[in-house]
Amino acid sequence: MRLIVLLAAIMLAATSCAGGDDRTDVYSAPTAVLGESMAVLGWNMSVANLRFDADYVLVDIDASPSQEGGEHAAPADVRFGLYGALAHPIEADAVGGCGDVTNLDIEPVSTTTPDRMTGTVCLGPLRDQSQVRGVYAYSSKDRIAGTTAAYPAAFPVGVLPTNENDTGLTMKTTSVDAFRADGAKLDPSALGDPTAFTGNGYMLIGLEIDGLAARYREESAERGGPLMVVAGPTIDGRGLSHACDKYGASVLVLPEASRERVQVQVSLCTQGEINNALLYATVSMTGTHAALWLVDA
Repeated sequence: MRLIVLLAAIMLAATSCAGGDDRTDVYSAPTAVLGESMAVLGWNMSVANLRFDADYVLVDIDASPSQEGGEHAAPADVRFGLYGALAHPIEADAVGGCGDVTNLDIEPVSTTTPDRMTGTVCLGPLRDQSQVRGVYAYSSKDRIAGTTAAYPAAFPVGVLPTNENDTGLTMKTTSVDAFRADGAKLDPSALGDPTAFTGNGYMLIGLEIDGLAARYREESAERGGPLMVVAGPTIDGRGLSHACDKYGASVLVLPEASRERVQVQVSLCTQGEINNALLYATVSMTGTHAALWLVDA
């Protein structure tokens, strides 16, 4: 009898401990509560102290390599985004993402050594901050092998409507705006001007992504992560326009998990040599790894 009681007590304790450590997945992005640390992209990373400053959401991050000498995503490739019932995704680079914030008390993310990433990430602008339920992280360079579907995105058409069987989601273009590097906007008639496509340029593409949440959840589990939408070509560092700096060239498809459909409106930028950026641009959907910190679990 004593043995039975002892075994029952051990099982109860083990169950209680396991329950405390359980972490749910949101479209196969592991989740934790803000303030906790998770292993992601080769980093042990914590995200904490979510707060609001004017029209921005601020969080503090602290990250160090998961394994000494091990590979990890480059700090310049790490992006953060807001999770919740947002009208459209809002993301920012970990490094350099606070350029528009004037609060002098902020210490933006710094990488004083290649093995440490600390500081504040600035996400916004965002007026309706009540919809924010968490913050996610991913790398714009991380791709799960065998999961990429690429599409041409030439000016002035953009991406033609895609087949949901490619990735489990559909994607179509809602807007295309093309510019020379000096900011001069090009219209479709420029295609007949042999002098219009010289030098550098950029293109802002609006996209609508749609699909059944149940299917996206199932296929994300099979892939091992959610989908990332990537536009190219792009350039590292400061872009050709402020719009390119704000929109970026990638976005994670991580909608609020309680919804029955995935319905996301995104804007991305292609930039570089004008022919490549406008006439030979591509938009890809590819599986990637991500992590999500929730305001409450």
